[in-house]
Amino acid sequence: MSKNRLLFRRLVTTVGVIGVLVLGYGSIRAASAWTAASAPLTVAPVSVSSLQSSLAQERDRSEALKAQLLALDDRSRDLEAALAQAQERIAADASHAGDLEDQLAAASRKLAKLETAIAKAKKALAARTAAASRTVTTVTKSTATHHEDDDDEDEHEEHDD
Repeated sequence: MSKNRLLFRRLVTTVGVIGVLVLGYGSIRAASAWTAASAPLTVAPVSVSSLQSSLAQERDRSEALKAQLLALDDRSRDLEAALAQAQERIAADASHAGDLEDQLAAASRKLAKLETAIAKAKKALAARTAAASRTVTTVTKSTATHHEDDDDEDEHEEHDD
């Protein structure tokens, strides 16, 4: 290849690259103009000072939330301790209730035995009262019969005189 041809090729390549770069730059400018035209900025961008102010407010809010979370954590620990105490008390009360149930069952058995003994004693007393009543009736009848016999003898004696 000749030197002229090589130089011509390099020149054509350089002009082509420059042409592509100019075309790319023009496309970018056209696209930005088109985008700006279709979405105009009606509100001005936020200033740095307002962003810093908002950031400070959010930091303060974050600190307040952090303090609230710590307070809630403390309360939840207190509630957890109270719950543990309540569970222990429930277990103790359940144990005590079981003991009371056992005592009530024993007392109920004793009461049933006493009621049975009272019922037997009432029957025995009723039987003795009935027997005593029969005895009194028998004794009363025999005494009355004996007195009638005495009265009859006294009448006979008066007639004999």
